[in-house]
Amino acid sequence: MARSKTIKLFLMDGEATGRIKCSLANWTGIAYKIPRTALDRCKDIEYLQQSGVYFLFGTDENYDQIVYVGQAGVRKNGKGLLLRIQEPHQSIDWTEAVMFTTTNNSFGPTEISYLENRFCNLAMEAGRYQVKNGNDPNPGNITEETESELEEFIDYAKIVMGALGHKVFEPLLSQASETGAGEPLLHMEYRKCRATGKRTNDGFVILKGSVVNPVIAKSCPENVIKARKKYADKINDEHELIADILMTSPSAAAGFIGGASLSGNAMWHDEHGTPLKQMIG
Repeated sequence: MARSKTIKLFLMDGEATGRIKCSLANWTGIAYKIPRTALDRCKDIEYLQQSGVYFLFGTDENYDQIVYVGQAGVRKNGKGLLLRIQEPHQSIDWTEAVMFTTTNNSFGPTEISYLENRFCNLAMEAGRYQVKNGNDPNPGNITEETESELEEFIDYAKIVMGALGHKVFEPLLSQASETGAGEPLLHMEYRKCRATGKRTNDGFVILKGSVVNPVIAKSCPENVIKARKKYADKINDEHELIADILMTSPSAAAGFIGGASLSGNAMWHDEHGTPLKQMIG
């Protein structure tokens, strides 16, 4: 069972939409969440002149969330993280940065290479954001002792990142959900299509292996058509999902499966055949 944590958020500009400094009890790490428009107010922050790992967040032309993961070492001019994120990044048009470093300035080139690689792969595995890194970062060569220390840093950084509003490392289904705890598995059938899903705090997750209707009705809602295009690479030639996908609601999920306007409360049911509308009262 996960233990409770105490997180300290310092609103540097006195408002939630401004710069935020974040620390966690009993952790040498420190994080800064900085809007792109506030970079010019960060030049005197000493921690941002150190080595570390950074994340650039934005949205693409379809308003899907995107992220770039990078590392920054200290340059000859003494500048580290802040200088690096101010340099051009051709793969992403970003609006907000989150930067991780340490209070004791303990990161060297080996450490930040390992962290960049692990963070990048964790973000891709979670599948919530499009990761805009062109290549898989080199993890470098580290000792077992260093790896253990860095993995502990990563565990805390994942908590902090979530507290700062980015679920970039969070799987669509939590470990508890995958083991059957909490919400029950739901099922639906529509025109020879069968699907399995689950309600979550974020919406409704359609599980890998569900079969979608290849025919889209003329009356199909626009949001469903957009979702089909968005997740086209997640549907194989047999019309099966090859990965879990997140939808905003049970109805959006039912529409995605059926390719039509469908009521999620009526279509989704538990293993006993009880429809969702009866389960939620």
